[in-house]
Amino acid sequence: MYGIIQKGKSVKGFSLFFFLFSLYTKSMNDTIRIPGRQEIAQADTWDLSKLFAHDEAWHEALAVYETMAEKIPAFQGTLGQSAESLADYMDFSRDFGILGERLFYYADLRQTEDEGSGIARTMCGKITMVAAKAQAAGAWEGPEILAIPQTEMESFLEHPRIADYRIYLQRIIRYRPHILSDKEERIIALHAEGEGVPNDAFSVLTNVDFDFGTIDTQPLSQSSWSVFMESPDRDLRRRAYTAFYNCFESHKTTLASLYSGSVKQDVIKARIRGYKSARAAALFPDNVNETVYDNLIATVGGNLGALHRYYRLRKRALGLAELRHYDVYTPLVQSVKKKTSWNEAVELISAALAPLGDEYVSTLRAGLLGRWADRYENKGKRSGAFSAGSFTGEPYILMNYKEDSIRDVFTLAHEGGHSMHSWYSSRSNPFMHYSYTIIEAEVASTFNEDLLFKYMQKNAGSAEMRLYLINKQADELLATLYRQTMFAEFEKISHALEEGGTPLTVELLRAEYRKLLEKYFGPEMVFEAASDLEGLRIPHFYRAFYVYKYATGISASTALAERVVSGGKQEREDYFAFLKSGGSRFPIDSLKIAGIDMSSPEPIQAACQVFAKLVDELEKLL
Repeated sequence: MYGIIQKGKSVKGFSLFFFLFSLYTKSMNDTIRIPGRQEIAQADTWDLSKLFAHDEAWHEALAVYETMAEKIPAFQGTLGQSAESLADYMDFSRDFGILGERLFYYADLRQTEDEGSGIARTMCGKITMVAAKAQAAGAWEGPEILAIPQTEMESFLEHPRIADYRIYLQRIIRYRPHILSDKEERIIALHAEGEGVPNDAFSVLTNVDFDFGTIDTQPLSQSSWSVFMESPDRDLRRRAYTAFYNCFESHKTTLASLYSGSVKQDVIKARIRGYKSARAAALFPDNVNETVYDNLIATVGGNLGALHRYYRLRKRALGLAELRHYDVYTPLVQSVKKKTSWNEAVELISAALAPLGDEYVSTLRAGLLGRWADRYENKGKRSGAFSAGSFTGEPYILMNYKEDSIRDVFTLAHEGGHSMHSWYSSRSNPFMHYSYTIIEAEVASTFNEDLLFKYMQKNAGSAEMRLYLINKQADELLATLYRQTMFAEFEKISHALEEGGTPLTVELLRAEYRKLLEKYFGPEMVFEAASDLEGLRIPHFYRAFYVYKYATGISASTALAERVVSGGKQEREDYFAFLKSGGSRFPIDSLKIAGIDMSSPEPIQAACQVFAKLVDELEKLL
């Protein structure tokens, strides 16, 4: 059922980059007194009443949800009887899904306000339990829809009552060639619970069992790693780097076995379902051709000159005789000291987004000055930032805003892009296909950052601010375009080796990853013996063929931002057609209506050229 299988929450835009930075800023501010939730002014918190007026109303709705869930079995065996019968079930599924989403969002957002709240945790636990039972009760939906003969289904799809569900049903039908017999599907379902073991074991091993020790009395961990790597003290960076990777070195065989097991599962599942490769299986849900993936790797690989030039610049700017792997994260330019209040940030973002017109800007501005966002840190609040846009509620934003952080202004613009994407999508589509993909999500968010960068660069009041902005933009493109493409290339190589019958030993995985390190970082970099262990510590690798979406998304948003800013009314309307598309189209198709063809290498080439120009400007300014 749609309402059961749909994600319980939408934390769009909470990228690795912002996650790491949130950990950094939180760590640096631990000495500052953090207020309790009750000390935060109501005007600075989000208003969840669009979901439920209060917790009691939520519990009343949960009882309704449980009652609805009990009705699911009654629909089994009826879907193929007639278009009317199918429509009756789809109407029920829609209503059940909308209610379930409201329940999930409210409980989860309440929990993010204070992770230690027993009340909110209990609510999350209750809705999860009810939804799990409902999912089991509705497991027959997909197979029963696929059992409807093709000619009958084509007739059903033309019925007026099916109009709002046509896309949803067509996407299920796409899977027909990869669906097995009921008995085989049951066997696969029984194995599903164990599929997450490699990922879970990796997470527990690296986040719980690993003891990285302390550096100058400060604990070293996965969370504090970025703080050490950004330190201006090179000896501190070196010692932290060595201690960190020594821990991975002592567990390298276990880590390689876990990753190898994850790759094997990807390959086996793809073969069982008749896909030509694990990558083809991973790209199938979004209907992305493998040439899109290959274009990304080939185009970025053909534009590494600017990246190598950037590392040469980094070496020179830091005054180093040789550039080491632990030198690539410390800032070239320290953040400009500038306070920006919440209201000032909203006005700045509104001015930057003016090319999008009055409706977009006034809606976002009213939401940010109103109560879309939970603005500031409080004790127990979830760190980082995200946008949680649902069908019925506001497109809520979680922030931990700091007035002295320019990055937080960009984060607010980023999450605002997600929220406005949700705002347009939910108002332009039926519930069953309003939810968009991660590729599209990353476009809408980084698009806003691009416009903010262009505006702030144009209006920079000092050379110091201009230099900071250019360096920030270059680092963002490096992290999202170049680094994620490197990760995507490693995934392609590792899966191809497994599919070709080559065992993924620790030695082979390290050797292949070292080749990529040398390829992407270039001749200026001097690597440590342990540097290639980086390939065994990336959590995204346990969700295979996912990271390419970040690189694809930022390439599309970079091209779109330039198209809208330099274009006119038609270019702007094309972009809004993309935002309103929601989940009604596959991501490559929705980007085409915005004027960007990601099946060609041109947008990626253009993004690489933008990075090259930023490096040119940095060379002049530094």
